[in-house]
Amino acid sequence: MPNNKTDNFLRAIKRYANAQKRALAGEVEQLKNERLKEAEATAKRDSERMKKEKLAETRNRVTAKRAKITQEGQRKLFLERSQMTAEIFNLAAEKLGDYIKTAEYREKLKESAKAIAEVFDGCDCVLYLNERDLQSAGELKSFFSGNVEAEADKTIKIGGIKGYCACKGIIADETLDTKLEAQREWFVENAALSVL
Repeated sequence: MPNNKTDNFLRAIKRYANAQKRALAGEVEQLKNERLKEAEATAKRDSERMKKEKLAETRNRVTAKRAKITQEGQRKLFLERSQMTAEIFNLAAEKLGDYIKTAEYREKLKESAKAIAEVFDGCDCVLYLNERDLQSAGELKSFFSGNVEAEADKTIKIGGIKGYCACKGIIADETLDTKLEAQREWFVENAALSVL
């Protein structure tokens, strides 16, 4: 009989051990499933974050490339516009080169001298002319009542007249060079050759 008690005791311990084993196996399985779910959630979050980062990186790269292409296009347009403007104004300067050889130009030079003389109102002054126009200096001086000197001015490339009155501190510029340059500014603003 003692053998029977021992056997019963061992069987009870074995049943208890098997029950504990099954319980532990269930807990391990449950723990394993929880850890697996956590790992899947972490992987999903990391994957989403990585996708967003890659998407943002790609978007930034495409935006930078597009901006560079746009900037290069604008630079080319600006250069073309500048070249067109230069060609137009070189042509205008050539036409003015023909104009200064006419009698009409000589009359315009006289009108400019009269206008400057009115502004200087009898004060002494200096007239600046293109070197080739110095031959008209005597006639142009006749419009002034004050003492007048005439000098060649190398900055006057095309023609016209510029006067300086020291007592009034005034410079009167009636040169074709200055008028042409003023037209260049107007042209650039109004010619619809803008760079977008």
